[in-house]
Amino acid sequence: ARCQCKVPAMQRNNCGYPGISAAECRKIGCCFNNSIPDMPWCFTPKPKKVKKSCPTDVTGRRDCGYPGITAKECERKGCCFNPHPAGVPWCFYHRVVEE
Repeated sequence: ARCQCKVPAMQRNNCGYPGISAAECRKIGCCFNNSIPDMPWCFTPKPKKVKKSCPTDVTGRRDCGYPGITAKECERKGCCFNPHPAGVPWCFYHRVVEE
């Protein structure tokens, strides 16, 4: 994503080799910007930002526990807990969405 390539020049980590083209740089998953001399032109993008949330739709629950798991045990595993409704996982994984 474009916003991942908005890295201050002094914080750029070189991702390519001298003379790499913009196309070759992007092909290996890096950012390219040759507007600042003496700084890496092919550089590592910022990590993607993600947001974790507990799914509200019960059909989206992916089991993270076992029958009889307590809320405390589930949350210690880093998962969501909701004992309702019956017949679906009560301890389930977060939904991860890119911001």
